[in-house]
Amino acid sequence: MSTRAELRERSAHTRSPLRWIVSALIILAWLAAASFGGPLFGKIDEVSSNDRTAYLPESADATTVQKALDDFLGSDAIPAVVVFAADGDIDEALQADLTTALEDATDVEGILDGSSPVLVSDDGQAAQAFVPIATDGEVGDVTATLSETLKDSVPAGVDVYVTGPAGFTADLIAGFAGIDGILLLVALLAVLVILVIVYRSLLLPVVVLSTSLFALCVALLVVWWLAKFEVLLLSGQTQGILFILVIGAATDYSLLLVARFREELRHTDDRWRAVGAAWRGSFEPILASGGTVIAGLLCLLLSDLKSNSTLGPVAAIGIVFSMLAALSFLPALLGLFGRAAFWPRRPVYDAHLAARPNPLEGNGLWQRLARGIRHRPRMIWVATTVVLAVAAIGVVQLKADGVPQSDLVLGASEARDGQAVLGEHFPGGSGSPVYVLVPADRMQDAADVLLADNGVDGVSVTSEDSPSGSAPVTADGITAFGPPGTPAPEPTEVDGNVLLQGTLTAAADSAAAEQTVTDLRAELDPLDAQLGGVTATAVDTNTASIHDRNLIIPVILVVILLILMLLLRAILAPVLLILTTVLSFGSAMGISALVFNGIFQFPGADPAVPLFGFVFLVALGIDYNIFLMTRVREESQRFGTREGVLRGLAVTGGVITSAGLVLAATFAALSVIPILFLVQLAFIVAFGVLLDTFVVRSLLVPALGYDIGRAIWWPSKLSRSEPTAPDAGDTT
Repeated sequence: MSTRAELRERSAHTRSPLRWIVSALIILAWLAAASFGGPLFGKIDEVSSNDRTAYLPESADATTVQKALDDFLGSDAIPAVVVFAADGDIDEALQADLTTALEDATDVEGILDGSSPVLVSDDGQAAQAFVPIATDGEVGDVTATLSETLKDSVPAGVDVYVTGPAGFTADLIAGFAGIDGILLLVALLAVLVILVIVYRSLLLPVVVLSTSLFALCVALLVVWWLAKFEVLLLSGQTQGILFILVIGAATDYSLLLVARFREELRHTDDRWRAVGAAWRGSFEPILASGGTVIAGLLCLLLSDLKSNSTLGPVAAIGIVFSMLAALSFLPALLGLFGRAAFWPRRPVYDAHLAARPNPLEGNGLWQRLARGIRHRPRMIWVATTVVLAVAAIGVVQLKADGVPQSDLVLGASEARDGQAVLGEHFPGGSGSPVYVLVPADRMQDAADVLLADNGVDGVSVTSEDSPSGSAPVTADGITAFGPPGTPAPEPTEVDGNVLLQGTLTAAADSAAAEQTVTDLRAELDPLDAQLGGVTATAVDTNTASIHDRNLIIPVILVVILLILMLLLRAILAPVLLILTTVLSFGSAMGISALVFNGIFQFPGADPAVPLFGFVFLVALGIDYNIFLMTRVREESQRFGTREGVLRGLAVTGGVITSAGLVLAATFAALSVIPILFLVQLAFIVAFGVLLDTFVVRSLLVPALGYDIGRAIWWPSKLSRSEPTAPDAGDTT
């Protein structure tokens, strides 16, 4: 008669071929899906847009006015402001040469008809012209071609700048140009280096990195087609965050599963049994971790700004495929490679081990840290809390009330330089007017409001009868062109409305211009007028961002708290974990504010920076607490809470630290994209993750849990009755 061991061995032998086949099929399925998603890396710009107006709420005045512009102006164009700055005075001959150069330069594809004449400034030392550029083409390439052509053709002693909305759009396009290449390369290289150091293996880093890449390819495949069919909006900012988030999250989940797999290989000689045990041990924390991040991201759907609300589902899709890859593709690869994946440091199976070794035995870093927490838990968590609280004070220095459009892109900027020159010789808002959509019978009243404001230099009304497409408006009405007695042109009327244009005295992206727009809206409101344009878009964006921040942050906290309660079957532990994570976030923001102001000297921050920082730091920071506390709970059920805390810390210390380093490195890679928002987000998240990894999860949470003891699981049964190991030291 066969023994049970022989029967299990025979059954395992029978199932092995099937496991090989299933694993191979899983790998082939992922390979096939990734082969469709991989080629889309170079085609993101076909389905994405960086137009800020496209992401505003439908109810925003700037959105309504933007939609009406096409009906009034006759084309969907974005204006470029060409600025000529001369060493001396611009006389009639030089003005004629500049006009000829402009006519030759604008005779290219992508530049529409309707360029304005070259207008000389009052001081005679500069000139400007407005050039309409088609938005359905390559705005960046067209703007660059226009600039280069003009610089080659203008007379010596004249500097040329292309600025205005088209110039700043070109800057953004150029800033995001490295997302498909340098960002991905830097992120993957950083992860590869960390994995090689962590595993000291040649094959395993490739296996883990392949899991992340395959997850990204398949996520991109889904997101690309959803954007193609306009189910969701995709921007360069969203794209960059998706890349980094998937690589970081998939690698983190893979690290957790690989650590359990290596642990199991020391206790069984059957690779498939080790894979199964590792999968079962990792499934709950990975699912809980990913579910927490997804829940936090989907809270962004409450946002008024489409740039925020669309990031939620895009990033959530990335997390879904990160979890799927770590729980299917990676186990299949590990099953096929077995111990060879760890070569040359293969885990050794010891058949004589009667039980798993005590993880607290030894003199490693995490064993020493666990013993330190056992001796002085209260001193450690109190001191850590005080340090974090002091660091959080710096958050009051964070200037997150918006930044000028000219400062969105870091580094050299022709558009920014041109804006400065324009402001020296012309009204600062030239080329970026405020648009006022007003009922025709109230046109003059609205014009009078604009003319009475010191922040407005001049007013015109859109008119098809006027050769230039618009006619000046004064307190006496529309100004007529031609000899005395010439009738004034009639304003263009669409659905009973006319379109006024006001030239701002201050630069369109300045605080002064935004204040002018705010004041004008209050005065124009009784006239049923709506105000739009570049400045109004910035005002509406900042207002919506502040609303989103104040609404979504509390919602995310409540959602994550409920998930933790379900996961840990307790109330007190989740509340404490949330509080420690919020404290960590406050500390990260406080230090970031001091660094941004004192070291980098940034001009400020977008109101969405704290929101995005909170979403990623709290959702991802909770991940490490989930990894730790799920293992602590598992150990507590066998050895008691205090012993379980120390064992959980010792067992998960290495893998969670590695995961934190990976995630910090991937988010830090965002800083290679010269966009202020992404650079700030990169620093906040990278620094915050390291703070969570090395301070909160390594010191604060374990020390606090050890000091409280089994009461931390209140009100579950574990808080009232638990096993106590002889060496647990748990006297509660």
